[in-house]
Amino acid sequence: MPDNHPPGLRQGAADGFPIVVGYFPVAMAFGLLAKTTGVTFADACLFSLVVFAGASQFMALDLIKAGIATADIILATFLLNLRHLMMSAALAVRLREVRRGLLPFIAFGVTDESFSVAALKAGKLTAPYMLALNGVAYAAWFGGTVAGYLVGAVLPAAIQSSLGIGLYALFAAILVPEIKKRPVALLVALLAGLAYLLLSRLGLLSSGWSLIAAIIAAAAAGLFVRQDEEREGDA
Repeated sequence: MPDNHPPGLRQGAADGFPIVVGYFPVAMAFGLLAKTTGVTFADACLFSLVVFAGASQFMALDLIKAGIATADIILATFLLNLRHLMMSAALAVRLREVRRGLLPFIAFGVTDESFSVAALKAGKLTAPYMLALNGVAYAAWFGGTVAGYLVGAVLPAAIQSSLGIGLYALFAAILVPEIKKRPVALLVALLAGLAYLLLSRLGLLSSGWSLIAAIIAAAAAGLFVRQDEEREGDA
């Protein structure tokens, strides 16, 4: 017989285990790169505890390495994470019976992966389920960051300095699969790069604001392309 009971803590932790397997090694890479970038152990831990957003954290490391101002880094990561507002809003519709005081904690833990798991979960979502699902992923990300930083502390200096290339390899690993699925993503990525290069050459904005303007331009182009694809699909 099918189980009609709403999912609880145990089910949330079980559904979150595949996320744990994926998050821990990536978080280790973040910890390693944070060490090589010159970020202190305490700051690297705070990164993962407070931000808890993989792509944004790696981007922030790259911006720190480039000497971008703190305020510009915060704004850039905010823009990159705006999609999480839509994800949280989508899940909130299925969490109407949850106490309002718990919603900020649930929303904080929503990531691309946990959203995918929760969104595909049949039936009712509960606070214990979401807290467990997000919680195991959060613990894995923080634990991986700590482990990666400590491993980086014992690596030879030559190896530490060579790990900086990992930032670019990571973003390439994120971008290439998307390009394979939708080749137009390459055009959007090139637009972002060209916009940043042009603004930097013209010197109209600081490096930080040039990056932010490039992000906005690429996001607008991506939205336009998506709307055009949807219109073609409806035709």
